[in-house]
Amino acid sequence: MINAQVRTESGEIVLRGTRGLDWMETFQHIDEEKFPFLGSLLPYADTMFNARQAARLRREILDQSVRETLGPDAVAEIEQLCLRVENGSHLYLWFLGD
Repeated sequence: MINAQVRTESGEIVLRGTRGLDWMETFQHIDEEKFPFLGSLLPYADTMFNARQAARLRREILDQSVRETLGPDAVAEIEQLCLRVENGSHLYLWFLGD
């Protein structure tokens, strides 16, 4: 399961995602060449995105095939977390693998 959080640069949690994402059912089916940011998520490791990377990730999840793979609720949550990072100062989006 992969969970998402927005954190400050000191590690303080600003916003937690409420949905865990099952890597086996979702991310492993993402085309890494077409969607390099989504494709970089790992099931057993943490991945961090800065504001610029979060903006690129947000553009990736707008693709219809990604929306179908992840589901509308997961896409909406990732978009919300990305926007929080993009509109904040010194914030990072973390995806936490098991």
